[in-house]
Amino acid sequence: MKKHSIIGPLLLAFLSPFASMANPRDPLPFLSPIFGDHMVLQHNQQTPIWGWAQPGTLVQVTLGAASESTLANQDGKWQVFITTPGPGGPFSLKIQSPGQQEILHDILMGDVWLCGGQSNMELPLSRTSNGLEAIRNASHPNIRIFKIPSQPAYAPAKLVKGSWNVCTPETISADGGFSAVAYYFGQTIQSHTNIPIGLIEDCVGGTPAEAWTSPETLMKLGGFQQGLDEESRHLSHGDPEYGNYIMHWYDDYDPGQKGLSWANPGFSDEDWKPVPLPGGFEELGAGTNPAVCYFRKSIVLPDPVPPGDATLHLGIVERMDTTFINGKWVGASAWVENPRVYSVKHSILKPGTNLITVRVFKTKPEGGFESAPGILKLVLGNGDSIPLAGIWAGRMAVDARKPLPLPLTFENWPVMPGVLYNGMIAPILPFAIKGVIWYQGEANVGRAIQYRKLLPAMISNWRRDFDQGPFPFYIVSLAAFLPHRDQPGDDDWAALREAQAITSQSVSNSGLAITIDIGDAANIHAPDKMDVGNRLARWALARDYGISIPCCGPELQQAIFNHDGCKIIFSHADGGLVIKGGQAAEFSLAGQDHHWFWAKATVDGNAIWLHSSEVSHPLAARYAWQANPIATLYNKANLPAVPFRTDDWPVN
Repeated sequence: MKKHSIIGPLLLAFLSPFASMANPRDPLPFLSPIFGDHMVLQHNQQTPIWGWAQPGTLVQVTLGAASESTLANQDGKWQVFITTPGPGGPFSLKIQSPGQQEILHDILMGDVWLCGGQSNMELPLSRTSNGLEAIRNASHPNIRIFKIPSQPAYAPAKLVKGSWNVCTPETISADGGFSAVAYYFGQTIQSHTNIPIGLIEDCVGGTPAEAWTSPETLMKLGGFQQGLDEESRHLSHGDPEYGNYIMHWYDDYDPGQKGLSWANPGFSDEDWKPVPLPGGFEELGAGTNPAVCYFRKSIVLPDPVPPGDATLHLGIVERMDTTFINGKWVGASAWVENPRVYSVKHSILKPGTNLITVRVFKTKPEGGFESAPGILKLVLGNGDSIPLAGIWAGRMAVDARKPLPLPLTFENWPVMPGVLYNGMIAPILPFAIKGVIWYQGEANVGRAIQYRKLLPAMISNWRRDFDQGPFPFYIVSLAAFLPHRDQPGDDDWAALREAQAITSQSVSNSGLAITIDIGDAANIHAPDKMDVGNRLARWALARDYGISIPCCGPELQQAIFNHDGCKIIFSHADGGLVIKGGQAAEFSLAGQDHHWFWAKATVDGNAIWLHSSEVSHPLAARYAWQANPIATLYNKANLPAVPFRTDDWPVN
């Protein structure tokens, strides 16, 4: 099965050569920015509060009747643990030292949930089903939100940017929008419990789990040393903290970004070759070899430029493109299968001559621009289309044949091991939280066996470093994606879901929200995020809030094989098994030859009998074992069954 580098249009905001760089080291503030007006503090707990002052300075923190004092240590950091009251508020929090005072207002006592992962956790309400209606109704004074922006770092950072806000239609939509999954999760819990809820969005699209795990944990786990060594090298050289490999490679080898950029309108391309796009690489001497080439084309726009943002269409590009208009970055992607469609702000365009520059890193003999000529175009805000296929000016920047080393990977968003733990988890430690919801795994597809160890290690890492015991950790099982496969067999997406399920079964105080029935074959960012948030909330309501509610669909309990079939017994039937669609599907059997065949399934109470005329002596059974299965098995709580296999045959 083709492996996918998981990134989509949602991530373009993070792909600028400048957006991925960690923020410069700001002066350390009196109070950490994770604390602020309108925040939620974890109730009934010894809650840490911290900041910085001159070494030896006396700092006093007061919350209601509770007050604690401490001295700033030799590094200037101070920290107190203050006893918080039960749910409610509002309260004020006073932090004072000689000559300095800060008072926070409108503080609620409640439960704080950290919402982590990649782009499906990051997806805002505006891009989901019925999202605009949800935004209009998002006035919840007892829900508070904090969004941590992307910040990779090669050593543990001390600060994050962001602020606490009361949940309103305006705040839930600000800064690109708040996580839809987190919002629905928090709204469901708050409506059932009436406890104030704080939600911290701490996620970045396209990122693997190792980026969110501490370097110390990864060194013990093994398998990530090469990436960790690269980070150490860049840290020792004082390089920008991109969090990926490709941008450092460009810094080292690409002459087009040294001095006057080749994308700058003031740069002269009079000695460049005229080349055709699509195409162009053979004419520049790249031929079948890996190479970085620049292409420039001038177009003329009317006066005035039609109102509204434009869209630039480049089609499918192998392997990575970085695109500029009038010297301004407008988009980049390393997801080969993703047709490039970049939004171009109206302010970037101007009447008269406009310059489009595209840098392409081609890695395959037939790589480069892979779509038909008609796909290449600029569509203006009024719908007028300007064709871009034809003659461009071109120049090779890097002949990337050996002995020149290629970058370790081509992603241009944070993927290095440990960089998001350092930049986005470490700065908020040990903030008091109730628990974590986690929607991630797409970026680790193809490495399921490794993920079986990596995700539990990350959970243990977070629990240890937050220092609040084995707090709840609820995982979203990957949604359906890619075309449905007509024949049963092995599948990388199913194997990753299995790794998530193994984690939920083996790690204490964890749970798994199944989403194989609410995906989208053509869209990795499936628009139904209400059901995802609600299914996560079921786990929390049942496990953490004492509400009697089913939280899990049918789960494999036992498999009994005989000479002509198999009986699968399920737990969590919750009123009985339910078959949707009229016929049980996605069950398969295999014998000693490991060849899989679809099986006929018959419900028998809390069990299902499986038979196949093509498997005389079955040894193994599977359900929903593909990237985009047809989910047919539920319980009467309308929760889908957990995909499973009974075999332990090798997977990736």
